[in-house]
Amino acid sequence: MFRDRSNVFFVFLMPLMLILIVGAAFGSGGEARLGVVVQDGGPLAARMAAELHELPGLEVSTEDDAGQLVADVERGRLEAGVVIPEGYGEAVRTGSAGTLRFVSRPGLTGTLVGFNVRAAAGREAERLKASRYAAAEQGGSLDDTLARADRTARSLPGVTVDVTTVGEENAYANSSQFDVGAGQQLVLFIFLTAMNGSIVLIVSRKLGIAGRMLSTPTPVRTILAGEALGRIGLALFQGLLLMGGSALLFGVDWGSPWGAVGLLVAFCLVGGGAAMVAGAAFRTEQQVGAIGIFLSLGLAAIGGSMMPLEFFSPALRTAAFFTPHGWANDGFATLVLEDGGVGDILPNLGVLLAYAAVLFALGAWLLRRSLMSAR
Repeated sequence: MFRDRSNVFFVFLMPLMLILIVGAAFGSGGEARLGVVVQDGGPLAARMAAELHELPGLEVSTEDDAGQLVADVERGRLEAGVVIPEGYGEAVRTGSAGTLRFVSRPGLTGTLVGFNVRAAAGREAERLKASRYAAAEQGGSLDDTLARADRTARSLPGVTVDVTTVGEENAYANSSQFDVGAGQQLVLFIFLTAMNGSIVLIVSRKLGIAGRMLSTPTPVRTILAGEALGRIGLALFQGLLLMGGSALLFGVDWGSPWGAVGLLVAFCLVGGGAAMVAGAAFRTEQQVGAIGIFLSLGLAAIGGSMMPLEFFSPALRTAAFFTPHGWANDGFATLVLEDGGVGDILPNLGVLLAYAAVLFALGAWLLRRSLMSAR
């Protein structure tokens, strides 16, 4: 495998790149990022900026340039930005409308950040209205009445909101951006690499290597076991490298170590069995390149390796569990997103091992028949 240098890219680097791309597309993972540019140097603009910095659930940073702020939002470094323009404080002090400029990326995250920013601006506007009214009725400066309004606001009881979640809990609420795609890409590429590995069996048969092995005292069962272990070993090597690489580079938490390794081994057995069947059933490398890749990508799409199973319709989700990919992806989602243990994925392990047993039995029978016919 390592003689072909393209394998280093397609087997190891490409899956990690796709985990990175899927994670970047899924979101920032954690708190949304809001940038604030203050162009007005007055105290009222500083008050508004402080209100924005106290927004819960947001990572708020102070930026220097409005143009760079817009560029950062466009490029995804920030989900949204607020510009407090020059003249804001003077407009507010004289009773005019103080205008804030808000920019955001399209999508749900930018909209939610916008709701928070508008809420902060609304709270500040209410205090300014109360302060202006007090200054007009009782005399004094706006700064003095604002300070009194702040003290009064702190002494008043707040509004308590009780939140109750109904239905199923959002599985992605506490996951990082890379947790979602890591298991899916692992399942996709293990099976795809295993299917491509069946080419070795075809080449071995075409070059007469299988016939020469049979001319030795080596039993057929030993040859079949060696071919099977070769396919499983490569799949395990790739899977362990992808697991370790994604954990080290992207901080992916695979959940229960025993559960993750168990699922990996079970699915590697499935991939090895499928490679045995393909290596015995196909006659040329071109057939593996066409039919094998089409089958691998098709099963991956149906089984949830290109879109999370939670987004599937009920009918499509049912169809997903007719594939080994569906059981593997569901198992990894249980471990990674729901913090499950080995006991929670026992059905997944059982079904995958059953798939592997059937595929290995069929592959061994087909390959034995092929070897004996070439003898």
